[in-house]
Amino acid sequence: MMFRPRRIFAVVCFVLPPSSLLLAQTDLHAIVDKVDQRYNHMQTLEAQFAETYSGAGMTRKESGKLELKKPGRMRWDYDEPRPKMFLTDGSTAWFYVPGEKQVRRTPVKQIEDLRSPLRYLLGKTKLEREFVGLAIAGEAKPLNTGDIVLRGVPKGMEERVSRTLLEVTPDGLITRIVVEELDGSVTEFRFLEQRENVQIADQRFKFTPPAGVEVVLGTELVE
Repeated sequence: MMFRPRRIFAVVCFVLPPSSLLLAQTDLHAIVDKVDQRYNHMQTLEAQFAETYSGAGMTRKESGKLELKKPGRMRWDYDEPRPKMFLTDGSTAWFYVPGEKQVRRTPVKQIEDLRSPLRYLLGKTKLEREFVGLAIAGEAKPLNTGDIVLRGVPKGMEERVSRTLLEVTPDGLITRIVVEELDGSVTEFRFLEQRENVQIADQRFKFTPPAGVEVVLGTELVE
């Protein structure tokens, strides 16, 4: 279902008295400020991740290691169920499955990949600028007691994504992202064992295609 912020806001105004609505808005800004401050002061992030995709009558579960580094660099190394790599160096994105004869490459600005908005977590930005209709998702239950769930739509992905949920700890750390697409599919990312400001070499975000591997240009890097 398409998220319609104006309609939701109208319903909230009708149900809540002005004082309660103001409190809800204040709480949202306080939470978002904590997220912004935490990630804008973060230079690197390392975590284990678990990814689950549900759609088209199937469910796929994958896991691996995520590394992010300012400005706008990230690397996803999938271990299960098979090795593959998604990498951005700040300007170019690569997707490669070891053993295959092709590697996909595209400019970061043209990516239609659900993981791409995460690069903004390590940029000098504000969450409210990156999501349309950002609000507290009171109807969504967090996985961890005490966490807050936010909802919104990543800017530039309105024609593909109906809603994105961000589960945030009280101190502003994002532990889960759920992306609901217009076609009914859902992709969930959970981030575990997160380590901030660890040493990550710049070389980790550089990719040279193996000998004999063809480079294919495109905008859709997901498999």
